Amino acid sequence: MMAMFRSFVSATQLRQHHHHPQPNGAVAAAPSESIESQFSCPICLEVYHKPVSIVSCAHTFCGECLQPCLQVTSPLCPLCRMPFDPKKVDKSSSMEKQLSSYKAPCRGCSKKVTLVKMRSHISSCTKVQEQMANCPKFVPVVPTSQPIPSNIPNRSTFVCPYCGARNLDQQELVKHCMENHRNDPNKVVCPVCSAMPWGDPSYKSSNFLQHLLHRHKFSYDTFVDYSIDEEAALQAALALSLSEN
Repeated sequence: MMAMFRSFVSATQLRQHHHHPQPNGAVAAAPSESIESQFSCPICLEVYHKPVSIVSCAHTFCGECLQPCLQVTSPLCPLCRMPFDPKKVDKSSSMEKQLSSYKAPCRGCSKKVTLVKMRSHISSCTKVQEQMANCPKFVPVVPTSQPIPSNIPNRSTFVCPYCGARNLDQQELVKHCMENHRNDPNKVVCPVCSAMPWGDPSYKSSNFLQHLLHRHKFSYDTFVDYSIDEEAALQAALALSLSEN
């Protein structure tokens, strides 16, 4: 439900990709943006919690959101995909200072809350909870005349391929595997890929943890049209490329 609720702020995520760090650690944003969106983590789309910054590219994330990337040998920035030294990630004191200085209206009750306290307020705000409860079950990314399929496989939660733990979304699957199976040498099938129309349920990844971190940053549901098969998708992509030339 939280993942679907966050789909309504996808525009916020896109704007985050275009922010440029300032010398004092502030985020330059379009004047029309809300204060809250200017100080939101591009991974979880919530107000920063214990923010950290990658020294080489200056992108900022919640400390916990960036943690899975620090567990691999050659990490990539989740935002710009540039390699970085995991030892050169610093606590963003300037960002913390700004979070304590600015206030923004709650997206539910409109009460002005200091940004550093926004997460705890939202978790207890009855208006926000009502909004989440009233989220529609399906919202097309673009208007479509196609009927909504009734037999779509479950691509929202997954089973851990190591121990069989169930009902894990992508982020929970990454966290679970990093905490419980980091040193497991077994080759396993990626449950996320195998759930896709083109997935091979028999293909075993030799480095499943690194595969998870590098391949599944975004949810496939955001980009994939499940109503067409792989061949049709390839033909559509080819036609599009020819029309642009």
